[in-house]
Amino acid sequence: MIGIRQLNATEGFQHMEALAEVLLDCVEGGASVSFMAPLPRAAATSFFEKVVEGVQQGDRILLAAFIDSKLVGTVQVLLSTPPNQPHRADVAKLLVLRSARGNGVGASLMEHAEEASRRAGKTLLVLDTVTGGNAEKLYTRLGWNRVGVIPNYALFPDGTWCDTTVFWKKLI
Repeated sequence: MIGIRQLNATEGFQHMEALAEVLLDCVEGGASVSFMAPLPRAAATSFFEKVVEGVQQGDRILLAAFIDSKLVGTVQVLLSTPPNQPHRADVAKLLVLRSARGNGVGASLMEHAEEASRRAGKTLLVLDTVTGGNAEKLYTRLGWNRVGVIPNYALFPDGTWCDTTVFWKKLI
C-alpha cells in the first residue's frame, strides 16, 4: 500500500538521506532531472537541504511516497510565483525509485500534489518533462494538457540532448 505524506521542514530533514537516495537512483537510471552523472551524494543531499529550506519558508510543498515505511518517491509544488500569478504553481521533481515504479507511486504523488495545490489556493499548475518518457504518458493519463515540445531543452545525465514537453492543468 502506498502512503503519501506532506512533509514539514522537520520531517524533511529527518528523511534527508532517503530523499537524496531517490534522486541518486533516478539520475543513475538516466532521468533528466537537472543533474549530470555521476551525481555525488553530497550534491543530492545539498539539493534536498535547499528544498526543505523552501518548505520552511513556505515557498514549496514537499510530498513523499512510502511503501512499508520506506520512502520510495517524492514530488514538489513550487508556490512562490510573481505577483501577477498568485493562482499558479509549478510541479517539480517527480522522482520515484526505479524499484518502486509501475506500482502507481507517481500517479498517487501527482494526485496528492494537485490536492495540496488546491488547499494552497492554486487553480493552475504547470510542469515540464522529458518528451517521450513514462512521465509524459502519466501526465497525459492524469488529464494534463500538452502545450508543446521544446527541442534540446536540457541534457540527460550522460550528456546527450533531451527534448522537453510542457504541460498545464486547471484545478477545479
